[in-house]
Amino acid sequence: MALKIPINWVSFNQLGFVQNKKKIESCSSSNGGLVKVRKWECLGMRLVEAERAVEDDKQKQQKQPLSSDEKIDENNKITESVKGFHKDLNSLPKPLSATDLVSSGNDGSKVRVAYQGLPGAYSEAAALKAYPKCETVPCDQFESVFKAVELWLVDKAVLPIENSVGGSIHRNYDLLLRHRLHIVGEVQMVVNHCLLGVPGVRKEELKRVLSHPQALDQCENALNKLGVIKVSAEDTALAAQIVASDGIRDTGAIASSRAADIYGLDILAQNIQNDLDNVTRFLILAREPIIPGTDKPHKTSIVFTLEEGPGVLFKALAVFALREINLSKIESRPQRKRPLRIVDDSNKGSAKYFDYLFYIDFEASMAEPRAQYALGHLQEFSRFLRVLGCYPMDTAL
Repeated sequence: MALKIPINWVSFNQLGFVQNKKKIESCSSSNGGLVKVRKWECLGMRLVEAERAVEDDKQKQQKQPLSSDEKIDENNKITESVKGFHKDLNSLPKPLSATDLVSSGNDGSKVRVAYQGLPGAYSEAAALKAYPKCETVPCDQFESVFKAVELWLVDKAVLPIENSVGGSIHRNYDLLLRHRLHIVGEVQMVVNHCLLGVPGVRKEELKRVLSHPQALDQCENALNKLGVIKVSAEDTALAAQIVASDGIRDTGAIASSRAADIYGLDILAQNIQNDLDNVTRFLILAREPIIPGTDKPHKTSIVFTLEEGPGVLFKALAVFALREINLSKIESRPQRKRPLRIVDDSNKGSAKYFDYLFYIDFEASMAEPRAQYALGHLQEFSRFLRVLGCYPMDTAL
């Protein structure tokens, strides 16, 4: 009876085995000589050598020393040691950066949500509103938030997209197009700015106030009454952290009440924004889209460019009006790759103007035929069309 060896999973090229029609071939022995063995015996020797090489590689990897910034916990998971700049703030998570993203263990019991800023930022509050039991992961830049989701370091991300007072955040619109994440939800949250200071200080003692530029603008009236110097910071939570760490009595910060609790600051004044109806809209991003439904109100976000011609933008918007689809947001952004276009339509020379991308949010689900027909109609005169996401609307503030 012939002996059969299962070898369909073996790469002959990796083993250095050359096929031929001979039943007997030569293999090198350990002492450098040649011995005559059968074909399947030669192959078996090569398989043993390959398995030994794999085991040696595994042992080498296990013996590699760990760096001084890492430690092994009880579950043999490698975690990054957190080094805070203040002894009372060491327990706070370190923000992820775009150049130094390190994966950490995740047992899957919690949803990990990335946001831009430090603990106490409004984006973190939006993440906790969307997922009350989530594990929030701070990132130093908006770019890092997108990369954290793409690299599977977190499950979702929350980032601000527009404010009722400050308008749209154009940087995040550009990042939505640059990355391939999907919008799976939205969060609308009322922003209540608080004036914070070190314990025991009165607001009349303040000479300067730190915060994000938008927060400083939104609280301009209150700050002018105090006569303080406005100092910009990267975000509101960072401003609160700086005031807490420096401990200077004449320096305050504009941030959330949650930031006051985290950094041990006193709330000197609440709701100091010029407009009390100050609402920020956040988007929830994920690697995969959700399946749209019709059981609750949905919103769909798209981006597209149009062919040139008279009334083309009117035609693009008409595809929604014809089907009684309400548009809740229209935003235009210049194309980065094609910022200018030259048009020769007169004898006086050529005119230059911008090519634009159009971002639109409309109140309909992609599960509805009218939404599908509208996008099919829009494709007839658009050069580019992409659905950024279809998600349930947030109607609770």
